[in-house]
Amino acid sequence: AMAAQMQGKGQIFAYDIDGRRLSALIPRLKRSGAHNVQLVHPSEPTQLEDLSDQMDLVFVDAPCTGTGTWRRRPDAKWRLKERQLEKRMGEQDEILAAASAYVKPGGRLLYATCSFLMEEDEDRVAKFLAAHSEFSEEDAAESAIASGLLTEEGAALVRKYRGPTGSVRLTPRRAGTDGFFFAVLRRA
Repeated sequence: AMAAQMQGKGQIFAYDIDGRRLSALIPRLKRSGAHNVQLVHPSEPTQLEDLSDQMDLVFVDAPCTGTGTWRRRPDAKWRLKERQLEKRMGEQDEILAAASAYVKPGGRLLYATCSFLMEEDEDRVAKFLAAHSEFSEEDAAESAIASGLLTEEGAALVRKYRGPTGSVRLTPRRAGTDGFFFAVLRRA
């Protein structure tokens, strides 16, 4: 979808610590005909080194506890342990810090989870911003709307559930969706 939105211009670099997730993209890329996507295998992360401070947008789909899927998998809530949450929070902090190195001045960092836990969402963003003064939070709802990819209903939904800092939280109870969170951070 991102490649199509870019209309073949620019480059997308897809990286995941788990190579199996990347391999799932290959058939999708072939079907879509997208030619501006580069897969970076976890065994070769040095391929990204030349891209430090070069990217317009870095999209972090962070590993999380998956609490946002409880609507479809309610039994999962009984398996979540505090130790798992703490581990995920540490991973999220590390990934945000590492990903921020690729954002060029004036570029954006999009942080997203399928969690509705503040510990994995707003708290991670706040901790990151406290340690990275070169970044500031933007209005994620307006950023999503400005993409032109939302329906009127979708635009109204993200505006309605915009938080006080500009991030967006969707939940099954409030929005009738799975649980999602996203924040947009801009580098000065």
